[in-house]
Amino acid sequence: MDSSVAPVTIDNAHRQNPTKLSSQKKPSKGGWKAAFFVISVEMAERFAFYGLAGNLITYLTNNLGEPVVTAAKNVNTWVGVSAIFPLLGAFIADSYLGRFKTILASSVIYFLGMVLLSLSVSVIPMHSRKAVFFTALYVLAIGEGGHKPCVQTFAADQFDENNPEEKAAKSSFFNWWYLGIVTGASVAIVVVIYLQDNVSWAAGFGVLSGSLAVALVVFLIGIRKYRKQRPTGSPFTSVAQVFVAAAKKWRVSETHGGRGICYEDDRRGGSHVKGQTMGRDLVRTRQFRFLDKAMIIDDKDTLGKTRDPWRLCSLNQVEEVKLVLRLIPIWLGCLMFSAVITQLHTFFTKQGSTMLRSIGPNFQVPPAALQSLVGLTILIAVPIYDRVFVPIARKITGHPSGITMLQRIGTGLFISILNMVVAGLVETARVNTATKHGLMDAPKAVVPMSVWWLLPQYVLTGLGDVFTIVGLQELFYDQMPEEMRSIGAAAYISVVGVGSFINTAVISVVQVISSRHGKEWLGDNLNRAKLNYFYWVLAGLSAFNLCAYIWISRRFVYKKVENNDERVGEGKESGMGGYLDVKV
Repeated sequence: MDSSVAPVTIDNAHRQNPTKLSSQKKPSKGGWKAAFFVISVEMAERFAFYGLAGNLITYLTNNLGEPVVTAAKNVNTWVGVSAIFPLLGAFIADSYLGRFKTILASSVIYFLGMVLLSLSVSVIPMHSRKAVFFTALYVLAIGEGGHKPCVQTFAADQFDENNPEEKAAKSSFFNWWYLGIVTGASVAIVVVIYLQDNVSWAAGFGVLSGSLAVALVVFLIGIRKYRKQRPTGSPFTSVAQVFVAAAKKWRVSETHGGRGICYEDDRRGGSHVKGQTMGRDLVRTRQFRFLDKAMIIDDKDTLGKTRDPWRLCSLNQVEEVKLVLRLIPIWLGCLMFSAVITQLHTFFTKQGSTMLRSIGPNFQVPPAALQSLVGLTILIAVPIYDRVFVPIARKITGHPSGITMLQRIGTGLFISILNMVVAGLVETARVNTATKHGLMDAPKAVVPMSVWWLLPQYVLTGLGDVFTIVGLQELFYDQMPEEMRSIGAAAYISVVGVGSFINTAVISVVQVISSRHGKEWLGDNLNRAKLNYFYWVLAGLSAFNLCAYIWISRRFVYKKVENNDERVGEGKESGMGGYLDVKV
């Protein structure tokens, strides 16, 4: 480096120690006392979502007269759009409104959409009912778009990462957060679906509307307890600046023409959250080294009086872009998982509708109510995972969380393969039973086989969620740049959305290929269909996906931060996601 040209830097001597400050005075805002109010809103939203999604295919087929495949595609499309919109909602929250205002606005929209849905199944004339029903569905999708990416992130923001006690609490927060929303979803599946099947659809949707209204009031009661993050402007501008600056300096290197590394970060202006210091310095990593050119100081940079952000970026800014790029392959590697769990709202429910569901002489279990088994599995598994598995695994691996986030996700991907294999075997047994009793051409007849044969596939779905979904939540919160965490939440949610579209695509391809070689595998008569073959196709695709995921995770680099001017890594340089390297 030419000593005549001083690199742009920051004087670290005057930085305050946020950990020391946080230990001197206990914050009056945030923590669990604030997070509980936010959790209540999410529980109500999940209550409403699953009260609708859990039995949607039944309404589409039985009340609107849609074929099973068409109804399944419509459910997948709505679920997919609901999970894609959070990308837009996260951008609006992080760039303009902030998370609190976005949650408030989207909750109002969600409530209005549910009211419209209730009206569509009650007072709207039959000739307009379908159009109004689908309009209401997509109004709900808009509300979901603003709500989903912000609520969890806003709740997690209530825990200060620079306070050791609150950081430890956040480690368990994601497990208990998921436990709370599963409780809301499970209650909806048991109570609301019973009302829909045995009282009326209007009564069921009316209960959902009331729960959203109550949750909105509870959320506002806690307004004085929240730590609120101000929007910082479009985070995509910062990402674009790194790529543009790197492109402009593609011929520059540190040893030939480079004068130093830019450590300055204009965004280090203090905390964006009241009572919480944010913006930790990232350690330079060797991955995606082509982006490092964006922070190299050359002669043109030294001639200017001010730094041109489109020509010279800080080390921290470059490393934040690397964080985003590292998560993209993980995102792609989880799409098949969500394509598998989509069966929960479609073909699993149709399977159950053909089987013996009697409990006692007068009670029939609604087929969609079996989805509560997933919630029950999660309610049992999460405390066991947090209180039993993690301490045991921690002693073996030395890792604070027992296993790494990527290992947790990969375990769920493996469980999803088992899920489809088991579902295929159960469906084969169901069809053989129908054949034995001469019911192949009686699709509405009850096959003399207990619906509880479906229990294993519902339990495996719940276990897969405990590992993969919770792991994705934690990974995308922890590894995203701090000002992009709403977008990080939206990114993991969009896995479910894109996975739903992939499932629709697989259905379409399977139908086309199977029709060319005989008869379509997926038809209205499940006894004649080849639903078991479809499940095994998903198992094969998931196995291939798991192999790709393991290859990707072996090359993942976790975030590394500086602490008190010393570099403290949150992960080794490579291999942290692998199944052999377990220490962080």
